[in-house]
Amino acid sequence: MEGKVQGQQPLLTPYKMGKFHLSHRVVLAPLTRQRSWNNVPQPHAILYYSQRATKGGLLITEATGVSDTAQGYEHTPGIWTKEQVEAWKPIVDAVHAKGSVFICQLWHVGRVSNRGFQPNGQAPISSTDKALTPQIRSNGFDVAEFSAPRRLRTDEIPQVVNDFRLAARNAMEAGFDGVEIHGAHGYLPDQFMKDQVNDRTDKYGGSLENRCRFPLEVVEAVVKEIGADKVGIRLSPFGHHGQAGDSNPAALGLYMVESLNKYSILYCHMVEPRIRAPGEMCDCSHSLAPIRKAFNGTFIAAGGYVQEDGNNAVAEDRADLVAFGRWFLANPDLPKRFAVNAPLNKYNRETFYTPEPVIGYTDYPFLEDVSYEP
Repeated sequence: MEGKVQGQQPLLTPYKMGKFHLSHRVVLAPLTRQRSWNNVPQPHAILYYSQRATKGGLLITEATGVSDTAQGYEHTPGIWTKEQVEAWKPIVDAVHAKGSVFICQLWHVGRVSNRGFQPNGQAPISSTDKALTPQIRSNGFDVAEFSAPRRLRTDEIPQVVNDFRLAARNAMEAGFDGVEIHGAHGYLPDQFMKDQVNDRTDKYGGSLENRCRFPLEVVEAVVKEIGADKVGIRLSPFGHHGQAGDSNPAALGLYMVESLNKYSILYCHMVEPRIRAPGEMCDCSHSLAPIRKAFNGTFIAAGGYVQEDGNNAVAEDRADLVAFGRWFLANPDLPKRFAVNAPLNKYNRETFYTPEPVIGYTDYPFLEDVSYEP
């Protein structure tokens, strides 16, 4: 993307993110695809990710489990075993061969699970022992059943922090350029942060500072292990995913980014307030602007973006980079399509999570070679 076309669209301008020189600002959002048999990434992921890689692009993996207690969905990848690390290596190599920066998203679902996904059929772990009520899965028809979680004892929490640290080390071993701690969407860190879920009375519950202690301990441990210049985090303070809402989301978001500044991490990836739950957009008076202004690092915005409002977000300095999910899933050459203002493939929601190695995964068509004057 160069010449006039680039100059016309803020999304297609270069950006320096820490030590990484990006050629455009269109980021592949982390997207669960449920195509990793036995929690091991598969060879078909090599094609999927490399299709979406461009020179100077930024890709974030699907959510990747940090331990055997971190799972809550079928066929999702992990990065806690040697086998998983080895399976990621050719995927990372393929993305790097295309010139992209590749970040591994580190995930622990906490209570968004059931005994069937847990080692020895034990209860899922969480900040609380309050169970989730059954939910319709993102495909719109399957019902997810959740087992009542076990509240982590205070003395157990450092071990979970350590799981994230070891997963970050493993991501470096696999060749990734960095990691993104998944602190959003009602998963374990969010279960600590949100006062709708966290009912603890120890140092990890009660005050805003205490509720944010666990995710910030994870950040600190990961920063110490691999370096702040390789660490990002995803947050959704305004979200209600997994029945995890907060009574003062603006204060939560602001407190987290001000605390993150102390660690000088690479980026913060924030979900727009208009996204309350999967596939649910709402009119919202809240804005990420105060949070963006308070954060010192690179700020990535996500949540329902299309080309026009993505360009506006960058032009108005509301974000440095914009993450695209469904549209990047359906358009492997999304930056190119933006560059020439080409029509987009429609996405098929029914194949987002089907355990199929080609259909709805690597079979979305590319734009036929389009020549334009740079």
